[in-house]
Amino acid sequence: MQRIFFALAAIMTMAASPVLAHTGAGSVSGLAAGFGHPIGGLDHVLAMVAVGVLAAQQGGRSIWLVPAAFVAMMVVGGGLAIAGVPVPFVELGIVGSIVVLGGVIAAGQRLPLVGAMALVGVLAIFHGHAHGTEMPVNASGLVYGIGFALATAMLHAAGIALGLGLHKMASRLAPLAIRAGGGAIAATGAILLLA
Repeated sequence: MQRIFFALAAIMTMAASPVLAHTGAGSVSGLAAGFGHPIGGLDHVLAMVAVGVLAAQQGGRSIWLVPAAFVAMMVVGGGLAIAGVPVPFVELGIVGSIVVLGGVIAAGQRLPLVGAMALVGVLAIFHGHAHGTEMPVNASGLVYGIGFALATAMLHAAGIALGLGLHKMASRLAPLAIRAGGGAIAATGAILLLA
């Protein structure tokens, strides 16, 4: 089962086009467009997998509640965009979320559950707003939203599987490997910020 999640995470990462999730290009509508948006850019993939890794690193109820907070607030952000409510610095917030999440993972400190949920919830608003802004004109907001929520949940699951898989495979080195991965995520986010 773990190998399936690792393979899924690898395929999604390789299939993502770098920072191209918000180009406005494409004529796909509905569920497929909503599903494709989160996995269409490296920025979204890294942030959403990082949420899963963070949840696994935190352990306990965080494994489910942290990703659920992200998805819920991402839907709120998408709704704001569809309603025409502006959110400032969306692109900066998306790329910045990679740096922040990677940094938190690299620090390796256990956050209070509410704090972890609040952190990912705030960052999710930027991702959701980008998804909502890119909704095709002829798409149903509900169907499109279901698509991007499902893709996001799958990316979170891949991150959780990665984090938990590392704990099972190399228990003594797992915390260091996870923290190093967080550092790599943060560094990638910094590079994207400068690009």
